[in-house]
Amino acid sequence: MQSAGSQDHLWIVVGDIHDEAERFDTIPDISRANGIIVSGDLTVEGGVPQAERVMNSLCAFNLPVLAQIGNMDRPEIDAWLTDKDWNLHTVMRELTPEVAAFGVGGSTPTPFSTPSEFSESDVAAWLEASWRKVCAYPHQVLVSHNPPKDTACDVIPGNVHVGSTAVREFLEKAQPEICVCGHIHEARAIDRVGRTLVINPGMLAQGGYVLLRYTRGHLEAELKLLPD
Repeated sequence: MQSAGSQDHLWIVVGDIHDEAERFDTIPDISRANGIIVSGDLTVEGGVPQAERVMNSLCAFNLPVLAQIGNMDRPEIDAWLTDKDWNLHTVMRELTPEVAAFGVGGSTPTPFSTPSEFSESDVAAWLEASWRKVCAYPHQVLVSHNPPKDTACDVIPGNVHVGSTAVREFLEKAQPEICVCGHIHEARAIDRVGRTLVINPGMLAQGGYVLLRYTRGHLEAELKLLPD
């Protein structure tokens, strides 16, 4: 997903689309974006046909798209994304020669037995394997559907933290520059784990998205809201 001929690179990062891609038409920044990144939950317990409808909507903007499964996506979507060369789950992608993105999709176990749930040990192993591929880049972006535990980005009503301990421990140790997550719709927030900026835009249908910008050696992520 490299962008040529410019020192300014911009990506739109969203999550939790849940079959509702229509709001992409109202993202004002998309006209100047270099690409789109989806942190997970293209569908609501859907399979490839539902994911294909969402991805076709995103591809209509004629931008490179990267995506991965969330816990609400059926596992077969993962292989389909790989076949289309869109997958970010357990994959490293070079955004520019200085910036690499890597992803971990699905979620750790929930009370709802959703289609794509994985153990903390699986998540930890995927993160370690991916980190070996990206750690040499000056700037790294982790796209994790599951937020790290004990942050503002994983809180549900009752002030209960439901994020991943594996993601939290990885961030504490590896310290990638940015972690964009999702999964917990009501936890739209920005936080930090050490030097890592953690940002959860919440559900796209509720207007949240992230601007990931790289300009002249500086990488930043900004939480944005669509106008009502």
